[in-house]
Amino acid sequence: MTTGLTLGKFAPLHKGHEHVIERALAENDHVVVLIYHAPEHTPIPLSRRAAWITSLYPSIEVIECADGPMEVGESPEIKRMHEEYILGKLAGRKIDRFYTSEFYGEHVSAALGAADCRVDPARVAVPISATAIRENPYAKRNYVSAVVYRDLVTKVVLLGAPSTGKTTLCEALAAHYNTVWMPEYGREYWAANQIGRRLSPEQLVEIAEGHRVREDRLVMEADRFFFVDTDATTTRQFGLYYHGHVLPRLAKLADDTRERYDLFLLCEDDIPYDDTWDRSGEVNRTKFQEVIVADLMARRVPFERVGGSLAARVETVVALLDGKS
Repeated sequence: MTTGLTLGKFAPLHKGHEHVIERALAENDHVVVLIYHAPEHTPIPLSRRAAWITSLYPSIEVIECADGPMEVGESPEIKRMHEEYILGKLAGRKIDRFYTSEFYGEHVSAALGAADCRVDPARVAVPISATAIRENPYAKRNYVSAVVYRDLVTKVVLLGAPSTGKTTLCEALAAHYNTVWMPEYGREYWAANQIGRRLSPEQLVEIAEGHRVREDRLVMEADRFFFVDTDATTTRQFGLYYHGHVLPRLAKLADDTRERYDLFLLCEDDIPYDDTWDRSGEVNRTKFQEVIVADLMARRVPFERVGGSLAARVETVVALLDGKS
């Protein structure tokens, strides 16, 4: 059995890295990837960057190197430091081929006793670099997989009872940042499928899944920020309210939202109630708002309250986002 090795920071993982990895997969029985800590290049944690690789290439063995050397250079001392670290991480494992596009291919291969397999060092086949992507992820988004690009965008979800201004605020924020936003799929689905103003537990699962599919598709068009009108926890709350229970799949989708979004905003119920035919009344708005707050607190999800006029709400969110970016 032959074993190939490649390594890097993958900050972020891009099509050039994938080109190297896929060459290694094609030429070996087993492939190992060492992924390094890179706080100077990206806020995305090591574990998340490792998950990109395992998501795209499940057969690959990924070794996280949180304590790897940070220095880069061609001095004998730096080369020796990296060689010793890599050999230590491999713990005597035999490597047949070492794959990279970088200058260090020669000396690392020699230290491993492996074949030096250089892949597209001139970046002709895939003309991209991690630096170029970090400088403008939106412009270079075609060079990264969807699973990666989703993590390069700050995902903001707006929660709140019906008629708390979520849709209006999403639209305004997307316009401010010249990006896209995700409308509430449940509202569209309900209008098309409700019978006697009700949906079945199975249909509520379809709402949560459909919303997620649309989100994953639309986020690829987002520039820096992506604003989302409600999430699966809202669908779960409607299920509990109308049926007293929800199906396990919906419960799972709702629980997943904690890790899915970067910022949770609660739109306050301090604006006039818009009593449209598809809503259940101002009293229910108050009750739903209390349930939403209780749910966020029970799950220990940090959130920011956004209230007042539309202009005041936009100002609040812009201050939060520009402070984080």
